[in-house]
Amino acid sequence: MDQLTHRLDRNVAIQAAPETVFRFFTDSDRWARWWGAGSTIDARPGGRVLVRYPNGVEASGEVVELTPPARIVFTYGYASGKPIPPGSSRVTIGLEAEGAGTRLRLVHEFGDPSVRDQHVQGWRFQLSVFGNLVADEVFAGAPDVVDAWFAAWTETDDRARAEAFTRIAADRIRFRDRYSNLEGAGELADHSGAGQKFMPGVRLHRQGAVRHCQGTVIADWSAVGSDGQERMSGTSVFELYPDGRIASVTSLARS
Repeated sequence: MDQLTHRLDRNVAIQAAPETVFRFFTDSDRWARWWGAGSTIDARPGGRVLVRYPNGVEASGEVVELTPPARIVFTYGYASGKPIPPGSSRVTIGLEAEGAGTRLRLVHEFGDPSVRDQHVQGWRFQLSVFGNLVADEVFAGAPDVVDAWFAAWTETDDRARAEAFTRIAADRIRFRDRYSNLEGAGELADHSGAGQKFMPGVRLHRQGAVRHCQGTVIADWSAVGSDGQERMSGTSVFELYPDGRIASVTSLARS
């Protein structure tokens, strides 16, 4: 390998614990979900790294170092030999816990500054794709969390309602709508109970599929009275922690 005197640095926040993120470097199925069908990784020093991009371009190298769940180093180059041949550059990915998530730091070392510059946008894109793939796996249960949220609002028993919010919400959850500016699961349970006194028999229901991106979840809803008539509808924006708990909710009513 030539002298690798030129480097590309990037770092991104990932909404998952380091152990979860690292699985994408040691499991070929997850690796292929990131790079493209047919991509594989033999996660051991000396193991082969193969990347098959969706456009047919193929790159390869080998694992140099593997330190779960904190660091992977592998060589990288293109089967065609252009712009660099297999094994002629080096990629280092480090993971550090950051709050409830992970800070991913990438260094890609090259022998030629012009080749390095060609990879800047590629890594900007690929790490964005990667962050979404990891989050999609971590937050696969988001629809269930949203449904549990709406169900808690319509629970009439005070104790059961408090327990329902405790199961799904962070202790210092924030909730905002036109009538609420609250912090804390206890406040939320009491507030929703008081709301039932003014709107008895009204139940909340999710409408349609949730939309999710890296821990932010959007869900439409309707409030239906005991007579089956819709009282109001709207959209709620949920922020989730990587462990699935709700950090905050902002609800916007349409009518």
